[in-house]
Amino acid sequence: MSSRLRMPQLRRIGAFAAAALFAAAVAQSQPDASPNISNETSSSAGYSSSQSGLTQTQLAEFVLPEAPTPSGSASSSGGSGGGQYAAGEKHGVMHGWAFEAGGGFNAPISNSVTYGGQFTVGGGLKFNKYLSTLIEYQFLDDKLPGSLIAEAGANGGYAHIWSFTIDPVIDLMPKATNDVYVTGGGGFYRKVTSFTDPEEEEYCYYFCEVGTVNAVVGHFSSNQGGINFGAGFQHRVGGVSGDGNMRLFAEARYVDVFSPAVMGSANGLGVTSVAADTKIIPVSVGVRF
Repeated sequence: MSSRLRMPQLRRIGAFAAAALFAAAVAQSQPDASPNISNETSSSAGYSSSQSGLTQTQLAEFVLPEAPTPSGSASSSGGSGGGQYAAGEKHGVMHGWAFEAGGGFNAPISNSVTYGGQFTVGGGLKFNKYLSTLIEYQFLDDKLPGSLIAEAGANGGYAHIWSFTIDPVIDLMPKATNDVYVTGGGGFYRKVTSFTDPEEEEYCYYFCEVGTVNAVVGHFSSNQGGINFGAGFQHRVGGVSGDGNMRLFAEARYVDVFSPAVMGSANGLGVTSVAADTKIIPVSVGVRF
């Protein structure tokens, strides 16, 4: 009976051992997947690492574009007319300085002179867009009235007046292309009244000849103060739209020279009488900067 019991146990042990051997054989016959998996993992990780580096660069260049660079016109103009004025005048080389030059004719008011011509030059400071102050030199050349020449017993005569004055200029419409301004001031005036007679004079160049000139035979002079004031029109030229610093002007002023009255003889000529003060209206055209 014990032998019958041992036989089934032996069969069971044998079947179990056979199953174990079969499982081991099957496991050895299959390929080792773990090395391939690790290789694939490392390669995919490497690819992912390189790919991630390219993606960051591309995102920096394409997803977030650079900020636009401001244009030159926008930076210089400031976006408005005021900015353009600031760029043209406040940062210009000539900002802070003012210059002028002009000339024209004189219309007399007093009876000590008649019509003549004149020119003016000046320079000074530009304090702001409304106010400039110039130091002006003016030279006036006028003929003498016939009655005054006859009193002196001469054949001709003229009066020269030159001056140095300080004259503010106020622009009433400084941003307009066509502007109106007022000006005025005062300073030092010198007046010289000369009487002339024709005299013969010899000229020698390649050969000599005798001609007639009006030589000064008598004069009197005076140094005094004086004032002037007036108004004018000016037109701006240059720039992009007529906003440049150069301006063409036309003006008229009233000039009063505080010259003293004269009653006497000039260098032995006849007795002449000239009323005090010399009043003239110079009319000028010219250019300003």
